[in-house]
Amino acid sequence: MEYPEGIKSMPLMEKLGILADAAKYDVACTSSGVDRKGDGAGLGNCVAGGICHSFASDGRCISLLKILLTNECIYDCKYCKNRCSNDVPRATFTPVEICTLTMEFYRRNYIEGLFLSSGIWKSPTFTMELIYRTIWLLRNRYHFRGYIHVKAIPGADGELIRRLGYLVDRMSVNLELPTAEGLRALAPNKHRKNILAPMRMIQNGIQESRNELAVYGNTPRFVSGGQSTQMIIGATPESDYQILNVAQSLYEKFALKRVFYSAFVRVNDDACLPALPGGPPLLREHRLYQADWLLRFYGFRAEELLDENRPFFNVMLDPKEDWAVRHLEQFPVEINKAPYEKLLRVPGIGVKSAQRIVAARRKANLNFGDLKKIGVVLKRAVYFITCCGRMMYPVKLDEDYIVRNLTDAQERIRFGSDGMSYRQMSLFDDGAFGRPPKPEEQLQAALGQL
Repeated sequence: MEYPEGIKSMPLMEKLGILADAAKYDVACTSSGVDRKGDGAGLGNCVAGGICHSFASDGRCISLLKILLTNECIYDCKYCKNRCSNDVPRATFTPVEICTLTMEFYRRNYIEGLFLSSGIWKSPTFTMELIYRTIWLLRNRYHFRGYIHVKAIPGADGELIRRLGYLVDRMSVNLELPTAEGLRALAPNKHRKNILAPMRMIQNGIQESRNELAVYGNTPRFVSGGQSTQMIIGATPESDYQILNVAQSLYEKFALKRVFYSAFVRVNDDACLPALPGGPPLLREHRLYQADWLLRFYGFRAEELLDENRPFFNVMLDPKEDWAVRHLEQFPVEINKAPYEKLLRVPGIGVKSAQRIVAARRKANLNFGDLKKIGVVLKRAVYFITCCGRMMYPVKLDEDYIVRNLTDAQERIRFGSDGMSYRQMSLFDDGAFGRPPKPEEQLQAALGQL
């Protein structure tokens, strides 16, 4: 294989091991919101709905090929394993190698699509051009019609980002850290203005594409799955209140589909980084995701959930429970009369169960047995609701009393271990093999020759 200038020759599986491992800290890869049927001439299709990120050792699809184009980088971000000052193995895929891996993995039913990010090699525009060349080949020469999510590189030529937007399903630009102060402290080569510029460009391209589609009908779609971003949580001292306000602002100003929160993992020994004696702040990440859900689907505002006097979430309660016990003047809610918007604010009632309640009570008054069948989590909701004017049990509307009951021993089990891990599974986890596979066997498996 002929290698472009500057790309070192290296066994393909060795590159895959380096660049798949280097991509594991990037969590912003879902595929929700895209439907594209195969056209009969190409390979694959894309079905709306979230898909996972990696592979299991037994060959099950989990289901994106999640890799970096390169882990070479000209930047020296203090939190990043691939920073230029680190002595780590370096590798770079050629565009043809990425296309080959994607097609062969898809044919073997390992993946449904590709998630491609990259370090910054030589310059943002040089890196973006390599990414564009890769995706163009995958769509036009290899005729791949599956899902593709690509990271846009801040500072790259805007024309490359515009062209790429017509080839991919989703694009994302990593915010990296919640505030400009955090960037200055830990990522001095990156600037908030450079990060927000491609976000705005993608937002405008999506809107223009929708307008053209409405006027002219069947026109090319620009980033049809929308854009997202990622923030690292716990590397800098921002409060949950600050982080949630940043997320809310991004949703409102840039029409983002998702903001992802990545618990900081200390991979570098640097005095500027927090020590994290308890490990990555996974529970805090979990609470931020729950709060983010409340912003997007439940009608909450960041300033309702937290404020400057209470800038952090109570780790023992989920954000909706925490809000409810601090606003007991709004409870109890009468299930048979309350508007939909008020039902959504009751702990234990989700979007689907609230919709079912509104539909079912048109025919008859609901009781607690009906609510259980509908899907309401009564062990949380029981403190905040009435049915036909009566509570299920004698309950005091007292904050301490309710908090004690919500956080008893059985409830604490729910939060004691969230089962999350920042380790990305590998295509060849050792646990499934009597002996580690040889490099030539790995290459044969990846290319469908076994």
